[in-house]
Amino acid sequence: MRHVSDPSRATSDYPFAHEVRARFAETDAMGIVHHSRYLPWLEEARVAYLREIGHPYDATRADGVDYAVIEAHVAYVQPVRFDEVVTVHLALVSGTRATFAIDYLLTVSGEVRATATTVHGCVDQRGRPVRLPAWLKDLLAPLR
Repeated sequence: MRHVSDPSRATSDYPFAHEVRARFAETDAMGIVHHSRYLPWLEEARVAYLREIGHPYDATRADGVDYAVIEAHVAYVQPVRFDEVVTVHLALVSGTRATFAIDYLLTVSGEVRATATTVHGCVDQRGRPVRLPAWLKDLLAPLR
């Protein structure tokens, strides 16, 4: 699935938010968070979202479904610096029979720092594609 997205910059478009604090170890010599550290923040927010909606990641894996990241895109708007609290806003935005996409908005005190999109493929424990779980298909139904 090739997903083209232009994530919204309006926090009201995101039904879920998770906070992370930029750690010193995530910064470069200029005190700016390194671009590679944004992806773990997106993952942390996804895991928190699944927990919040009653489908913790370990339970979905126990049911035989994993969510492989098959695409990731981050647009850096303004740098994040050490010790800033980043709010990672998250919204499911689309899906197919075996994939789904999530948009993210990263803000610090309401100021946009980055937007991002990840696309996930549902796979079994052997890495073979499988259909979306029924609960995920139900969440995506209004978006189709």
